[in-house]
Amino acid sequence: MSSGRKIRVLIVDDSAVVRRYASEALAADPEIEVVGTAEDPYVARDRLRELSPDVLTLDLEMPRMDGLTFLKLLMQSRPMPVIVMSSLTQRGSDYTLEALRLGAVDFLGKPDSHSSFGDLGPQLIAKVKAAAAAKVRAYCPEARAPTAHPFGAVPARPALNPSSHGHNPRSIILLGASTGGTEALRDVLTRLPGNLPGIAIVQHIPGTFSKAFADRLNGLCELEVREAVDGDRVTPGLALIAPGGFHMLLQWAANHYRVRVTGGPPVWHQRPAVDILFKSAADCGAAPHAIAGLLTGMGKDGAEGLLRLREKGAKTFAQDEASCVVYGMPKVAWESGAAQVQIPLDRIASHLIGRFESAHHPENSTAALPS
Repeated sequence: MSSGRKIRVLIVDDSAVVRRYASEALAADPEIEVVGTAEDPYVARDRLRELSPDVLTLDLEMPRMDGLTFLKLLMQSRPMPVIVMSSLTQRGSDYTLEALRLGAVDFLGKPDSHSSFGDLGPQLIAKVKAAAAAKVRAYCPEARAPTAHPFGAVPARPALNPSSHGHNPRSIILLGASTGGTEALRDVLTRLPGNLPGIAIVQHIPGTFSKAFADRLNGLCELEVREAVDGDRVTPGLALIAPGGFHMLLQWAANHYRVRVTGGPPVWHQRPAVDILFKSAADCGAAPHAIAGLLTGMGKDGAEGLLRLREKGAKTFAQDEASCVVYGMPKVAWESGAAQVQIPLDRIASHLIGRFESAHHPENSTAALPS
C-alpha cells in the first residue's frame, strides 16, 4: 500500500449484523476505510467492479452461492487478499482450511455477539493490514488438480536414506509460522518422510481450528501429525502442533523430550507464541541438536527465540521473502542474525532432510547448511 492511502475493504456476509459489527470495528482504525458491503457473492461481484477494494472479508456460508465457490472464481479471475470470516464449528473449520488452500490469506472465527466482536476488532484490523501487504497468487486448477483427498494432492517427498532411521534422541525440528503458515506448513510436512526426528510446531491459530488443522495434515502426511496434549512425548515420525489458545513448551525428561501445554499471557499478542517454544528448547539443552526455522507470518514472534537457539548451537533458517505470503517474522529473524540462511518454501523439506542425512554422514555435513 502507498503511504498515506487508506486500505479499502469490502465486507461480504449474508448477516446484516456481522456486516455492521465488522464495519464498526474497522472504522476504529484511521488507516482503513470500509468502502462497501455485500450480502452475497453476486452483489460482491458488482461491488468489486464499482469500488476496487484492496482487501475483501468473506463469509463462507451464504445464499445463492457459497463462499468457497466464489473464492475459487475470484482467485482465478481477480486474485486479491481475502480474509475468511468463519463460524466456530467443525464444518466452519474444514471450510476455512479449504479456503486457505484456494488462496485466502487469513481467517478469523466469526463471533456470535457484539461484545465478542468487540474483542476481535483489533485482530481483524491487524489481519486486514497484513493482508493488504500480502503476496497473493492466482488459483490454478491445473496445478491443484482434485484427488481422492478433499484437500488436494500430496507433493512428492524426497527420500531419506534408510541408514538415517536411528536418530540421536536429542535431535528435534522446531517450526514457527503465522499468516500464510497453514499452507506453508502443508507444503513442508507433506514432502517429509515418516522417519525424521520429532517436530514441534507453533502456528498462530485459534483454538477452534488447531485440531482440524492437525487432523487435516495427518491425513496428508507420512508423518503422524496431531494437536499436542500436555505431557506428549516427542518421538521420531511425529509432528506436534500447539493447540490454539495455549502456549507449548519443550522439556527434556531423562531420555526424551516432552511438551508442556500451558496458559499464560500472550507474547507478541499471540498464544501460542513461537518465542515460548523456541526459548524453552534453548533452555532445555535442545539447541546443539536442533534445526529451527520461521515460516511466513506478520510480526516479530519467534525471532528472539530463534536467535537464542542459534547462539546455543542450533542450525537456523527463515523462509525467503519471495515465497512468503507475509515477509514479517522471517524478515526480523534474518535481519537480527537469528536465521543463518533464507530458503525458498519449496526447498525447506529437502533442507531438513539433508540436515539429518549429514548427521549420519559427517563427511557431507558442511554441504547441508552454510553457517
